[in-house]
Amino acid sequence: MSKAGMILEGGGTRGVFTAGVLDYFMERGLYLPYVIGVSAGACNAVDYVSRQPGRTKMCTIDFLEAGSYIGLKSLIQTHSLFNMDLIFDVFPNKLIPFDYDTYFSSGATCILTATNCLTGKAAYLTEDKDRNRLMAICRASSSLPVISQMVKVDGIPMLDGGLADSVPIRKALRDGVKKNIVILTRQEGYRKPPAKKTLKMAQIMYSRYPNLIKAIKYRAYFYNKTMELLEDLESRGHVFVIRPQVPVIKNTEDRVDVLTAFYQHGYEYAEDVFEQAAAYLRWDGRDMAGQAENRKTEEK
Repeated sequence: MSKAGMILEGGGTRGVFTAGVLDYFMERGLYLPYVIGVSAGACNAVDYVSRQPGRTKMCTIDFLEAGSYIGLKSLIQTHSLFNMDLIFDVFPNKLIPFDYDTYFSSGATCILTATNCLTGKAAYLTEDKDRNRLMAICRASSSLPVISQMVKVDGIPMLDGGLADSVPIRKALRDGVKKNIVILTRQEGYRKPPAKKTLKMAQIMYSRYPNLIKAIKYRAYFYNKTMELLEDLESRGHVFVIRPQVPVIKNTEDRVDVLTAFYQHGYEYAEDVFEQAAAYLRWDGRDMAGQAENRKTEEK
């Protein structure tokens, strides 16, 4: 069978839709050997590869009932709209433990996309040993411009991967992945408008990073081109796209009931399309990621 992969778009708290989809997939035992995530999609990706259904929901929804990690208070105290220390340190290492051992031994290729602030280009990053570096990459991938601080990975300042490559279908195809499930967090036909306010703020804040400013300026153009490509591939049966079928929520939504409903929509929609997705993948119920690990072991 051709190599199969999962491509996960970001979108802030809209990522709970993806969490719902992946939780259903995990319950059915559908694990693919190649996963590439961007921003919130990167957070979903690592929880999928570590085989922890429910963890993303716990971090993004359940914890809000105990105390918010998003909003003006966080912006004032941590210089980020989202409390990144809580999300990428306290959660995985203390409150909501991340299963590093399962992640590192999964056999899956898990690529987390960030934007290199020096070049303005996408950085496709992996990590299979270092816990701190893995979470730094996740944090960088999820750090929105203007409202979050840059994160250094290997000494290079980075920000949200969506600035350079919001839905890295081209990267997956270059890597030889022939069968791709793409999980989007916007409805069919969505096109991104230019982010004029963000660009103006970026021109002030990032004057030392001209290539980053350029990436922000042309983000909408390249995003929309990618949507056109995806729609063409989808029409010809070359990708399987899963997207919300209801009005989407905002990327900074902090109402538990709204987030829960959007998560549940993802879960239920995954159930509706599961057999179609399995047929597209030619999935026979076996663990594809596990098979990939077995092949690696045999090659050694």
